[in-house]
Amino acid sequence: MAKAVGIDLGTTNSVIAVVEFTDSEPKVIQTSEGGRTCPSVVAFGKDGEILVGELAKRQSILNPAHTIYSIKRFMGRRYDEVEKERSIVPYKVVPGQNGLSVVEIDGKLYPPEQISSMILSKLKKDAEAYLGEEVTEAVITVPAYFNDAQRNSTKIAGEIAGLKVLRVLNEPTAAAIAYGVDKRQEGTILVWDLGGGTFDVTILRISGDGVFEVRATNGDTHLGGDDWDEALVNYLADEFRRVNGIDLRRDPQALQRLRDAAEKAKRELSNVLQTAINLPFITADATGPKHLDMQITRSQFEELTRSLVDRMRAPFEHALKDAGMTVKDIDEIVLVGGSTRMPMVENLVRELTGKEPRKGVNPDEVVAIGAAIQAAIMTGGYSSSQKSIVLVDVLPLSLGVETQGGVMSVMIPRNTPLPYRHQEIYTTARDFQDSVEIKILQGERPLAQHNRLLGVFALEGIPPAPKGAPRIEVAFDVDTNGILSVSAKDLATGKTANVRITSSTNLSREQVEQMIRDAEAHAQEDAKRRALIEARYELESLTNKAAQFLDAYREQLPSTTTEELTQLLQEARSALQSNEEEQLRAHHQRLLDSFSRAGEALYAQGSASYTPSASEEVTHGDSA
Repeated sequence: MAKAVGIDLGTTNSVIAVVEFTDSEPKVIQTSEGGRTCPSVVAFGKDGEILVGELAKRQSILNPAHTIYSIKRFMGRRYDEVEKERSIVPYKVVPGQNGLSVVEIDGKLYPPEQISSMILSKLKKDAEAYLGEEVTEAVITVPAYFNDAQRNSTKIAGEIAGLKVLRVLNEPTAAAIAYGVDKRQEGTILVWDLGGGTFDVTILRISGDGVFEVRATNGDTHLGGDDWDEALVNYLADEFRRVNGIDLRRDPQALQRLRDAAEKAKRELSNVLQTAINLPFITADATGPKHLDMQITRSQFEELTRSLVDRMRAPFEHALKDAGMTVKDIDEIVLVGGSTRMPMVENLVRELTGKEPRKGVNPDEVVAIGAAIQAAIMTGGYSSSQKSIVLVDVLPLSLGVETQGGVMSVMIPRNTPLPYRHQEIYTTARDFQDSVEIKILQGERPLAQHNRLLGVFALEGIPPAPKGAPRIEVAFDVDTNGILSVSAKDLATGKTANVRITSSTNLSREQVEQMIRDAEAHAQEDAKRRALIEARYELESLTNKAAQFLDAYREQLPSTTTEELTQLLQEARSALQSNEEEQLRAHHQRLLDSFSRAGEALYAQGSASYTPSASEEVTHGDSA
């Protein structure tokens, strides 16, 4: 049976692992250069040769504009979302199809999926050389807080590399699998995952019967070791400019040397209190060559990056809150990602939890090992004692549709276990409407305008009918990969329309974080605005029903009743322009009381058997 591999496709480095034989331990596969990690770097040579991994990284100083790194940060993201970040890379990023970010090399466009597929192809080739057979299936990991577009992009990259992607697995979940299986661990685990470009904090519960249940996840898809490197690069460049009047960031080769030196210094400062950065002949001016020679202490570095450390606090607190837990409920803490080796990160974890993180796992390799275990289980290549492992991941952000009044109707709340399917019945907002437009949203705010529009599609051919009469079933289906499909069906005709949300729609890291922060900061304001919209909608609905009733039975009703109802209708229509919820509800109640009395009067005459109620006038539900 062909082997399925597990791949940690990282921002800075990638790792591939495999379970070779049933009952055997997962094994990290070395690259052809002999490393256990592969730099996530792709370089384009002048002769058309494409280098990947260590070879690409080695030539980056001499070929910075043609060397692509940190491509994971551009996966599934629009150009207008990353435009401000272009300065962090020496290569050229431009808008491509549908406004997505693409890399331009000598006039040719390369989507991030294609660049990532080159890294995956390199790992695939190394695995095939080690195993002596073709590798066609893989589990690929992504940050837990990756959105639908970014997950799709990762899956597409795998397919371009010739891999059948068995599952797109959250990195913290993969780490927990590796840790839980290895330690036969039960209990609640906090996975603190800080990689080269992303940060996740995930809380999982591992039970004795092999169930790995994610209770909550949160994170920052644009925070990682690269940002610590960037902070040190800017400090070195600013100091050099202050002394020499030259900005090294304007020279691509000098900038690349700075980056390499900053990354090396960051690693050294995890083990020593001071390190030297010495870059001779880094530039020159009319007075001759210039050299950079500086000493950096750990305390200096920690002060430079204090704001980055503080950005990890909020996701941790949100995850705990969403899981309904306190730090006392956490049994173990697992650190994942090479950036967690920095003492400042370990210190933050200790400060927030009061517990000592586990040191028994390799933070660089644990994600790939967990992915390999999952791949083996899915293909029958793991021991029977471990086949009982069940993964229950969660949705990172709420999904819903826009309804009348610009309100977001949540279909699937965030942190819902996956896979998950949910459907709701909606209706039309206008008389004789023959189609509806379904707007798909992602976010945490009650009003649609404050959330991210994922996609739009239309259900056509609805039989003309008064508004509120048609019944339209909208279904959301999120698979185990966290990828969304949406369908709509007119229950009267059976006509359907559906859409699979793809990487042409994106959600930036800043927008994801801002959605949750805004939802909490403006919870009361949002609730008030939504209540106002609902009050206006209910009054409008009752006004239309009362007007139809009055037109139909005016001749049978006492004149005093028609006069009263007519007057209240006029007042209600005027009140619809009000922005005061209490005023709208007061008019609603007065009109409802009059409407009810009119119905009772008509019923007493034997002319009709209709008595309106408070519930009847909203039975048609939300409008799409």
